[in-house]
This record gives sequence, C-alpha cells and structure tokens, in this order.
Amino acid sequence: MDSQKRIMYALMVFLMFAWGLEYIFAKHALETFQPITLLFFKYVVGFTVVLLIKLKKDGKTIVRKQDIPIFLLCSILGEIGYFSFEYTAMDYLPISLITIVLAFVPALSIIIDRVVFKKKATRKMGIGIALSILGIAMIIGVDYQILFEGRLIGYLLAFGAVLTWNLYNFITASLHDHYDSATLTLNQLICTILLTWPYALTHLPSQGAVTASVIGGIIYLGTLSAGVGFLIQVKSLHILGPTTTSMFSNFLPITTTLFGWLFLGETITMIQVVGGVIVITAGYIVIKEKGKAEESSND
Repeated sequence: MDSQKRIMYALMVFLMFAWGLEYIFAKHALETFQPITLLFFKYVVGFTVVLLIKLKKDGKTIVRKQDIPIFLLCSILGEIGYFSFEYTAMDYLPISLITIVLAFVPALSIIIDRVVFKKKATRKMGIGIALSILGIAMIIGVDYQILFEGRLIGYLLAFGAVLTWNLYNFITASLHDHYDSATLTLNQLICTILLTWPYALTHLPSQGAVTASVIGGIIYLGTLSAGVGFLIQVKSLHILGPTTTSMFSNFLPITTTLFGWLFLGETITMIQVVGGVIVITAGYIVIKEKGKAEESSND
C-alpha cells in the first residue's frame, strides 16, 4: 500500500470521528433551526473554509459550462437530498432502524461497481458487508420485534438516502478527471448555497433563539463537517474509490455511540463493544479485498 493511500485511510478515520461528533452539535442546532436552514448556514461556513484553502493553494477556479448541471446534481443528491431523506425518515422510523438501512450504502456501492463498471466483487466482500450490518445492529441495540412495524414510506425514504449518497459518490468520483478536490468541493458548496438560500432566508428562527452555543455548533458543522469533511470525502473518492470510501460510513455508529457516552451520559454495553469489533473487522475485510481486486485489475 502506497503512502498516499495510508494517509487517506487515516484522514477517513478522522472524518468518521468528526462526523460522529456532528450529530451532537446538529441535534442541538435543530432545536432552533429547520433542517434546510441549518444546512444553508452550515455550508456557508464550509464554503468560506474551502475558499480560503483554494485561494492559498492556487486561486484558480475553472468550471466547464457543460459540468454545471453535473455539479448541481451532485449538490441535490449529496448535500441536500441525502440529508433531506434522512431527516424526513425520522418522522416515520426510529433512528436505530434508519441506521441499519444506511448500512447498505457500501453494499449498493459494490453492486453499482459490479453491474455498471464491471468491477470484480468477491465473496469475502459480501461476507464483510453482512457482518458490518450485523455489528451495527448490535451497536445500536435494535429491537427486532419492531423491525418491520415501521411505515413503508419511512423505509423508502431511508433507502432514498442510501441511493442518493451512492449516486453522489460515483458522480463526484467521475469529475476528478477535470477538477482537483478543492475545486470540486467548492463548486458543490456554491451550488448547495444557491439552491437552499431562498428557503433558508425565509425560514429564519427568532433572533433571541440563536444562542452562542448554537452559533458555535454551526461553526463546527461548517468547518469540520462541511468544509474539511467534504474535502476529505471528495479526495477519498478519487484515491480510494467510491466503494472503499462508502465503507467508512459504517463506522459512524461506533463514533456516535462513543460520543454519546462521553458527552451525553449514555451507557455502552458489552454487546455494543462486540458489535464495534465486528464492524471494524468487517471493514478491514472489505477494504483488504477491494485492494486485492484493484491490484489484480491493474496487472
């Protein structure tokens, strides 16, 4: 494994911790802001961070006219669509069941890789995905008696999130032939801001409701989650590929459970610890098998 991939793996692990902590800040901010309004301010901060990085790097932002619709599509699918599906699904299903559905992100990624791009998928990859979903179920403590009691629309919305995130990953990865990671991220954030501002600015909370802690949370969400976070995600899509990158999303239940224990006083059971070990092991299996498949295809 080359040093570039090692660094990317380390950055993706860091990102899963950053995104895991995001839930705590987002939960607090959503008590004041509506989801789309929160996304708007989050991405304004993220845009500022990425713009500063871009200007320090080369200051050049070139967008081909034919790619503008693609950037808009990436924004609709990834930054807006994914979160809209996820947030709306919470009205119909408990978050534990939604997390189980979202665990199918890497599974669908492997299917897309196999069907559309004719890339090899091994049996060990399938076993790794199945083990990962089992481990997540153990971490979040799903009551299997209510697994199929949710409304159908809730499951459809959650699977909508799975589909939009996968489409976002593959489309973004395809744009790397013409743009560097900073330019890709910057263009997507611009599109997201333009798409969300009409709604956001007409659905602002009362001025007295916005406290210093909420503002601090938005700064965190914009800086690490939207700004630096999407830079890492986009770079990983180029270096590691959509399937390996999507596999890291299954580590989010581990980090969210950990931060819930540290900051919210939630308990961690031995079953959750075992589930975490299973998820990490499963992730290692899939990533290792994906690496072998890529090496064999390059020979």
